[in-house]
Formats: sequence, structure tokens, C-alpha cells
Amino acid sequence: MPTTASGRREEVDVFVPGRVCLFGEHSDWAGCYRRINSKVPPGNVIISGTNQGIFARSSRDERHLIITSTLGDIEIEMGKDPLKKVAESDSVFSYAAGVAYYMMEFYGVGGIRIDNYKTTLPVKKGLSSSAAFCVLVARCFNELYKLNLTKRAEIEAAYQGEIMTMSRCGRMDQGCAYGQVPVKMVFDGELLVTTGLVPAADFHLLIGDLRRQKDTVKILSDLNRAYPFPQSASDRDVHAFLGPINAEIVTRAVKIIEAGDVPALGRLMTEAQRLFDEHLMPVCTELESVRLHEVLSDRSLEQWTYGGKGVGSQGDGCVQFVAKGADERVALAKYLTDKYGVDCFELDLKRTAVVKKALIPVAADGVRMFPATKLIKKCFLPLPMADDVARPVLQVAIEEAISAGVEDIGLIINPSDEPTFRSFFDPLDPAELAKLPKHLQGEAVRVAQLGKRVEYIYQQEQVGYADAMLCAESWLGSDPFMLLLGDHIHKTKVPGKSCARQVVECFDMQGAGKCCTGIYKETVDNLEYFTAVSGIWEKAGVLTVNALKDKPTRDHARQYLKMGAADFYCANGIYILNSDVFPALREISELSSEGSKLTDGLSQLMAALESMVSKTGFVGCLVEGEHNFTGLPHKYAQAVASFALKEG
Repeated sequence: MPTTASGRREEVDVFVPGRVCLFGEHSDWAGCYRRINSKVPPGNVIISGTNQGIFARSSRDERHLIITSTLGDIEIEMGKDPLKKVAESDSVFSYAAGVAYYMMEFYGVGGIRIDNYKTTLPVKKGLSSSAAFCVLVARCFNELYKLNLTKRAEIEAAYQGEIMTMSRCGRMDQGCAYGQVPVKMVFDGELLVTTGLVPAADFHLLIGDLRRQKDTVKILSDLNRAYPFPQSASDRDVHAFLGPINAEIVTRAVKIIEAGDVPALGRLMTEAQRLFDEHLMPVCTELESVRLHEVLSDRSLEQWTYGGKGVGSQGDGCVQFVAKGADERVALAKYLTDKYGVDCFELDLKRTAVVKKALIPVAADGVRMFPATKLIKKCFLPLPMADDVARPVLQVAIEEAISAGVEDIGLIINPSDEPTFRSFFDPLDPAELAKLPKHLQGEAVRVAQLGKRVEYIYQQEQVGYADAMLCAESWLGSDPFMLLLGDHIHKTKVPGKSCARQVVECFDMQGAGKCCTGIYKETVDNLEYFTAVSGIWEKAGVLTVNALKDKPTRDHARQYLKMGAADFYCANGIYILNSDVFPALREISELSSEGSKLTDGLSQLMAALESMVSKTGFVGCLVEGEHNFTGLPHKYAQAVASFALKEG
């Protein structure tokens, strides 16, 4: 069991938000009827994670699921019968037991301890609090046992766990796994397709609990009577709204969110509510929702909001509004509370730049690590770690990228090395797997899971970083991406937030225009090995870079790169770049082919990045963590010593 030097268990911090359905309510279950009637269109939904959520701290336990929370405590043996018994009971912990049962059955995990020390998510307010807890349990298992599951896989684990209980949720509820971002979900029979949305502006929404009774069972029962085959005009109205009309609304909503048109989103909510009422209210009296419509028709709200609609299954449950701004949202909440007794919760759709792909160049020969690299690729040099697993440098780099939300990894390789890489990621056959100690059997499964995320990009000749990255241009497309220099590895000092995650969050705050690199403080004696940066501190931990120099001499560094009295900073090998870098790379690559002095591979990349400083702007994120380098023997020895140490 992983422990710190002081004997304490290794812990992970996890936060999972609630979930609000912005558009497409009821189309999720309607789309599932395609299994029976192929003429039923797929369901289309847009959800978003809430500002509120569930906070927990978790560690491994060999034999038990142990939960402490404000709702009580429980300890369950990690066995099929004990977990199933609790899952099928009316216990408040039935959801956790169901998820633990699924994770044990499908991933062979042991137990965990979960300290749910804080919950800001209201319970039974239509914000999917039970689904959020299921996702939290799945994520704790995922992170503690290093399963490398995607968010989609976490959703499936949470869903399968919850349906073991007396709850009958849908997969839409588990969408809170995607965090505090808007997501489009398409329900096509058993198939679920998800797409993250990228808001181009900040949307300030307000959710209000109307504090009235609604009969969700009756709403679902009345609407389900129209399926799978419509028998009447009212049935056809239900099919029309939950099918093509809703699909068109969701399509428009996606465009509006990604265009950053805040007023248009409010107007669309008002329109969606009108169409919902026209088509669905006649088949279900519960949808007449007197209080909901009284609030929505209040003309006084127009001074603070662009529009609004019901939430979830609708009825007199919750209402949502698109506020005209943050201040207007505060005034709106006060008015709703004072006049209608509404409990209000803020929801923000924040402008963000999504980083979903990471590029790791690993085609180089690693001559500075000769003669070891005569037999083994530099990226496969081992790092014995505190949990008694010797992971190659490449695996550590890939896991760093995934910890920041990256989904796809592009490895730039020499084509002749492809069999080596594929052999590393290939699953072991059962006989080989059985030879390994139990904790390494789990590691073998995790490595195979990592391999599912990897794409191989070929560099025919090793002529530098500029050419290597240009080989990946079509794979990367036009979205921002992460570049990891694979011989730089990191250990965070922020619980639950990796070094790469810190850089991504800094990049998000700048928008998609500027590039970003992680930086750390370095001694003048070590600058000859790394890329030094200097600039102006815009705020704590964020540097506007105005100079970037690869492997500067001490004299150059003291004259041009010193920050303050005697401080020097270097790039830590984590970069977030956008597609504007490719014209600069092409220019550098052409100069190199014409015999310029830029023959060193890394100097090509740095020359291109220097041009980005003036063209698009470049930001340095001062990372709270430890930087290590594995590209030189003495630095590699330091990295091995650092990663082998137990924390404490």
C-alpha cells in the first residue's frame, strides 16, 4: 500500500460538481427508445457542472470501503455479498457500495477510505447529488489505483454502480464527471457520444429552487406513454419536440455558447420553454407548473436577465436564468429570494481554452546518455518510484499529461522504433500477467490503458524539433495543445493538482491567444542545460515573458535574464501552444535545411518560440512543484533519487 515516509497513507484530493441540464430535458431517455423504434431520433442534451460540489480526501485500504461524512460513517468489507447487500438497501451509502462493487468486479481493485469532509452541493434539488457521489467514488478508485480511466469510463462505472441501487438514474446524471464545463451529450440507443463545449465568453447563470412539490414519476410516466410508437396527435407532438425540435435547439445552443453570445442564450432558453409548453404540457398536467410560469413571466426580471426556462424534468422544481452580468445575478437572486422565497445557486460557464492533445517527441537517439541508450531508448530509462514500481520516463510524462485533462497522446517516433513502443503498451497475455506480483499486475493493466490513448507520428529523419512538430501538424489540428519535452519530469507540491494542470489552468486564464510555459527558479550554474526566461510579473506566479534563451552562458544570463537581485527562471518542459506556432516552425525548418546555425534540435524549437513572444505573447506559470531532468547522467541520477523518496 503506498505510504509516505512517516507511515501515513498516500492520499488524493477529489472534487466533483453537481449537474444542471441546460437544454434537452427528457430527450436522453427518449433517445434510448431507438433500440426499439429506429425512427425515434437520438436525444440531444447540454449539461454543465455546477459551481457547488462534493469534496473528499481518499486513500487506499486493503479490505474495506470506509466512508466518513457529515451524513454518517460506514465500513463495508470489499466483497461481493457485503457490497451488494448495502447497494440494494435504502442506506445513504448504497450508491458508494454499488460503485465499489463494479470497480472491484471489473478492475480488481482493493478498498479505499473516503473522507467526505465538505459538501456545498444541495441534496434533492435536481443537481444530481447522488450521481456526483457515484462519480466521486469511481474517481477515487481511478486515481488511487492508477487505472488511467477516461471520464467516459468513470461515467460508466458511476452509472453501473448507481443502477445497482433503488435509484433509476440516466447516464445524463453522471455527466458531472466532466467537471465545471458545458458538455453536449447525444443518446443513440445504448450509444452515448459526448463533446465538450468551449465557451467564448463568461455566462453568468442562476439556478433557483422553487421550493414547491413536483411529481417526477408522473411526469416521466405521462411522457413515456408516447413511446416507443406514437399512437395519437399528442404522442406525435411529444416525439416532435424531444426529437427534431430539441435537436435544432441544442444545435443553436452549441453555436451560441461557442460564439460567446450571452443575450442569445437567454433568448433561446425562453424560446425553448415556450416550445416545451406547447408540445408537452397538454399530455401532463404536472407540467402546468404554476409557480415556474409565474416566476418566468415576471416582467421585473427583465432588468437583470436575458431569459430563462425550467430545469431537469421541469414542473415546479427549479428554474434557471441567464443573467446580464455578475452584479445583475446578485440583484436577481435577492429579488427571487425576497419575493418568491427561492433558494438560489450560481452557475458559471467560463470562457476556456480546452487542451485535449499532448505531443511528446521521442525520436531522438539520446546520445548524451550513451552507452545506455545503445540498448534502450532514452525515454524508457527507468525511474524506481516510492510505490515500489519502476516506471519508464515516458510513462511518467504521459501520466503527467493525462493528469491535466489531456485525452490523446501523440508520440513522435522514428518509424523503426514503432515495434518497441507497441510492445511496451501491448497487454500481457494471462500467463505473463500471472507471473507478476499482484501490485505489478495492476500496473500492467494501467500501462495497457495508457496505450489506448497513444497515436504514433513518424519523423523519417531526426533533423530537429521543428521538423518533428511539423510532422504532427495535421494530427494536432487548430486547437491548443500541450508539448512535453519528455526528459523533463515533475513532482507537484499542490495536492490534487499536477504541475501540468497548473500550466493548463494558467493558459486558460489567458485565453487561447497566448502561449504558456511552466517555469521554475534555477541557479545560474545550471542555466547552461536549460531554457531561461525573463519578463515582468503581471501578478503572483504569472510572468509576461519578454525574453527566452536556450542554454545561455552565465555572462549572458547575468546581463539579460536576471530577475530581481539574483533570480533566474527556466522553462520546465511543459508548453501549451496554439497553431500559430507552425508558420514559425516552418520558417525555422527551412533555414535549418539551408545550412543555418540552428542545427541543434532544441535550438530550433526555442527559436520558433522566441518569435511567438512578440507575435502572440508568451506567459510563464510559476509552478508549485519540483522539476527534474533525465537527459544527462548526473541529472538523471538526481531524478532517480527524488522520485524514489517517499514523501513526508
